[in-house]
Amino acid sequence: MRYLLLIYTAESMEPPTGEAAAAQIDAYDAFTREIRARGAYQAGEALHPTSSATTVRVRDGETLATDGPYAETKEALGGFYLIDARDLDEAIELAAKIPSAVHGAIEVRPIFEFGVDMSAQPENVAAGVEPATTESATPAMF
Repeated sequence: MRYLLLIYTAESMEPPTGEAAAAQIDAYDAFTREIRARGAYQAGEALHPTSSATTVRVRDGETLATDGPYAETKEALGGFYLIDARDLDEAIELAAKIPSAVHGAIEVRPIFEFGVDMSAQPENVAAGVEPATTESATPAMF
């Protein structure tokens, strides 16, 4: 099962420098090496600050682009990891090892896998939905 680990932290006006920056890089490098060694790593990236964001909306057929993030918040999405985990428990275990978890928050979101048995989706497994007897296709909502 694939999960997206969304890393939220308070944005500072100045990025860390010197020893603090080196320690942060080392901690993330160690975490990334661990999840690669476990075979869980699929992707991961750090993001530029929200001040570099552009929010796009389409209203009445017109594309509107606005400088800045979608919403003003105390914590901002700073990066992510896409992992393949055995289950939610393993995803939570890995999320807790992300260095920013000690001063921010890690949101664990299951990936909706199109073209698979819908009863195998995490929300259906948790609800005790019985596996389907036929192959499922893309959900009708799309």
